[in-house]
Amino acid sequence: MPPILTDPTLLWLTAALAYLLGSIPFGVVVTRAMGLGDLRKIGSGNIGATNVLRTGNKTAALATLILDAAKGAVAVLIARWLLAEDAAQLAGLAAFLGHLFPVWLKFRGGKGVATFLGIVIALAWPVGLGIAGTWLVGALVTRISSVAALFAAASSAMWAFYFMHGQMLFLCVLLTILIYIRHSENLKRIKNGTEPKIGGKKQADPEVAG
Repeated sequence: MPPILTDPTLLWLTAALAYLLGSIPFGVVVTRAMGLGDLRKIGSGNIGATNVLRTGNKTAALATLILDAAKGAVAVLIARWLLAEDAAQLAGLAAFLGHLFPVWLKFRGGKGVATFLGIVIALAWPVGLGIAGTWLVGALVTRISSVAALFAAASSAMWAFYFMHGQMLFLCVLLTILIYIRHSENLKRIKNGTEPKIGGKKQADPEVAG
């Protein structure tokens, strides 16, 4: 963890604003704006890019992916610019929690993979690229997106250590734990051998990139 340099009141304000930013359900906003219906009534009902893709609109899915990553990155970058590294990491965590538990959707949010990646890239881009590369390798080897996402998240602490960003270790571990919790259903399907593969036939609720 970085040293605590920011005034506690400012840290609380940073966390609150970052949470509200993270709570913006871009998947819902994008699908409604493009006339694709209520995302919560489509597929798994999840608000992430994977479920947006079930509308058949790749542009909407890509926009959701980018915006979900961007809200995490923006929260980190603004907090770092205005305050210090302690505020930046707190902003990343708060934005992540906002995506997972958005106040606007009765605390029923996504699974956090895209937002996680945006946060880490903003905090230390080499670590973010290492995680993205790990996801790619995992996807190529297993052909299962959720396995790749879980593998990539678990590798975050290793990449933080490798690139000498030790002050990120605690945050990486904490976000990874939250991602695994949010992927509990995916883990059950992985164990049972029923998790869909990339490019495979559609099965029930293969949501991973929320």
